[in-house]
Amino acid sequence: MSTITEPEVRTALTGVEDPEVRRPITEVGMVKSISIADNNDVAVEIYLTIAGCPMKNTIVERTEAALKGLDGVGNVTVTTDVMNDEQRREFRNAVRGSASEPVIPFAQPDSRTRVFAVASGKGGVGKSSVTVNLAAALAAKGLSVGILDADVYGHSIPHMMGSEDKPHQVDDMIMPPQAHGVSLISIGHFVDDNSPVVWRGPMLHRAIQQFLADVFWGDLDVLLFDLPPGTGDIAISVAQLVPNAELLIVTTPQMAAAEVAERAGTISLQTRQRIAGVIENMSWMEMPDGSKMEVFGAGGGETVARRLTQITGGKVELLGQVPLDTSLREGGDKGTPVVVSAPEHGAGAALSAIADKLFVRRESLAGKSLGLGVTPK
Repeated sequence: MSTITEPEVRTALTGVEDPEVRRPITEVGMVKSISIADNNDVAVEIYLTIAGCPMKNTIVERTEAALKGLDGVGNVTVTTDVMNDEQRREFRNAVRGSASEPVIPFAQPDSRTRVFAVASGKGGVGKSSVTVNLAAALAAKGLSVGILDADVYGHSIPHMMGSEDKPHQVDDMIMPPQAHGVSLISIGHFVDDNSPVVWRGPMLHRAIQQFLADVFWGDLDVLLFDLPPGTGDIAISVAQLVPNAELLIVTTPQMAAAEVAERAGTISLQTRQRIAGVIENMSWMEMPDGSKMEVFGAGGGETVARRLTQITGGKVELLGQVPLDTSLREGGDKGTPVVVSAPEHGAGAALSAIADKLFVRRESLAGKSLGLGVTPK
């Protein structure tokens, strides 16, 4: 007689998470059947949301590993089937609720996601490189992280993250692809090849709104927006749609770039956003003899932080300086962020140190009892 029971198998499966929704497969209706033979061979069939699910192999491997951990188990077999429309609808309700209209989770009072809008006054300062490396560094520290590529005209995040996967749809939810432990969405996922995006303000606003509400992000610790340069439509839309988003201002040491970056930070006076800090990129080049060549001058980051402190009335910190490092550029070209390939050297170390300063999960007090009472006189 079998010594392994179905409840034991289900208990083991509670430790298997769907990597896209970060929920146990037992909670979201993904376990189709369990079969246990007299010799303790276990066969489990798993439902996938779509036939071409990009996480199929990961789910199967995790399920096999969980089952092989059962004491006395024989051969383990894991097969898959595909949900029908009704099952997908139940899956959607299990992970998102039954609300008829999608909402932006990061704009809700009880949201614990810390949202950073990575901004710059002008292009070419390495804003996207900073975004992907901060995201990868935070994910490596164990946080649940997402990137929304809001630079609709100059989208580059999928390439820089080395992601060739496309989003897929489950009922009315868009499931984002993942790379280096980071969920990401970009208009680049929805256009052919390198086609340009020719949109005006209202369409841009609607695209960002859909990326926020229709994409299933799960319970993120951190969401990073890669904003386009300047203070145009998208920067304003992000401030309206996610009012609690904090600005991360990226500049170079060059004074001309610093002046423009200061302008990008000053938008916080109109949008009432907090400035989380300033990041100076391309600060210097390490020479073979150990000296530093300041190719773009010096002091731009400190100047921006000091001026924004004066203008906003709140302390704005220079979070770090990132050296001009060929490995940073190469990582973006290859799709492997430098914080993954070389986290202890050069630009990788600098960006990892900046991520350490952002390594905080917000705990909302909304709806929570503060334990305060009324003391009668």
